[in-house]
Amino acid sequence: MNETATAPTAPLRARAEIDLAALRANVRALRARASGAALMAVVKSDAYGHGAVPCARAAVEAGAEWLGTATPEEALALREAGLPGRIMCWLWTPGGPWREAIEADLDVSVSGLWALREVTDAARAAGLPARVQLKADTGLGRGGCQPGEDWAELVAEALRAEAQGLLRVTGLWSHFACADEPGHPSIAAQLTVFREMLAYAEGQGVRPEVRHIANSPATLTLPESHFDLVRTGIAVYGISPSPELGAPADFGLRPVMTLSASIALVKRVPGGHGVSYGHRYVTPGETTLGLVPVGYADGIPRHASGAGPVLVDGKWRTVAGRIAMDQFVVDLGGDEPPTGTRAVLFGPGDGGEPTAEDWAQAAGTIAYEIVTRIGTRVPRVHVNEGQAG
Repeated sequence: MNETATAPTAPLRARAEIDLAALRANVRALRARASGAALMAVVKSDAYGHGAVPCARAAVEAGAEWLGTATPEEALALREAGLPGRIMCWLWTPGGPWREAIEADLDVSVSGLWALREVTDAARAAGLPARVQLKADTGLGRGGCQPGEDWAELVAEALRAEAQGLLRVTGLWSHFACADEPGHPSIAAQLTVFREMLAYAEGQGVRPEVRHIANSPATLTLPESHFDLVRTGIAVYGISPSPELGAPADFGLRPVMTLSASIALVKRVPGGHGVSYGHRYVTPGETTLGLVPVGYADGIPRHASGAGPVLVDGKWRTVAGRIAMDQFVVDLGGDEPPTGTRAVLFGPGDGGEPTAEDWAQAAGTIAYEIVTRIGTRVPRVHVNEGQAG
């Protein structure tokens, strides 16, 4: 569930506080990094777990000219919520809601002839031209049309449909494989292929509104990749796309989500006491244990068992033993904070709390996954909503 609250101290089992002022500041910082291009704020997967509609609104307030989603359903939900302007969606399967997307004035991505033909049929049925962006596979090997004959065939058929008034080719785009690894040889190779595929399509008569390949890391580190539009995802939420590139503050970004829970129980136990399933942790001596009422059903990664950091009563603690479905335990080392004390799993880090990157390191994953996986049992409490700051 997504909730908006004006009182950030509302008593909740757990809460993901979303600072929309930080999000707006991040969008402004990213726009400054790519001042010659428009900016797309990617709000797929419920805005990477932050709440799609409030985050989309805040991004637009801060100057994002485009919004991006993976699925058409995500994009349609933004339109239904009243979000104006350009919205693009790119993950389609056969039989997808093409007509609904056309009628909602969405930009749809096409990687192959099957999709082009389905969207053309839908445009004919709707009596409206579709806004279509052709995706090129420049080396990532996922979605997108292969260069060469496949690209030539897709471009030719798109131009025929455009001449019939069934669609408008509004964009040409691609996606990097290794932009988060500065100096990786695939980056230059993909840029070369992208320029060649652009030149071919434009030579055939395509006149796109936007050409784009830059994701968050490319926006931050590859100005030559900015073209007409940059697509910023994780960076909008104040998380560095790669620790090797730098911490968020190095790019003028601030993490937007703070995840916390109320300590449900504090108790004293003797040394040699097993903790949680499998007794992978046994107390080394008499101590106090604190029960944190969130677990892997809330998106707390079980892989961080025995390693996940938590700030309780001003001190870093570590998950003691296994993370269970609904709860985990921290060893408080003899401290006895009152029940209801706030346990901060991660946040911006400037209050001494761990960050999403700290949890990513503990779980052997990336910070993208940490924030995106936080489950629906954890309310999103949006603060600084509707403010200009």
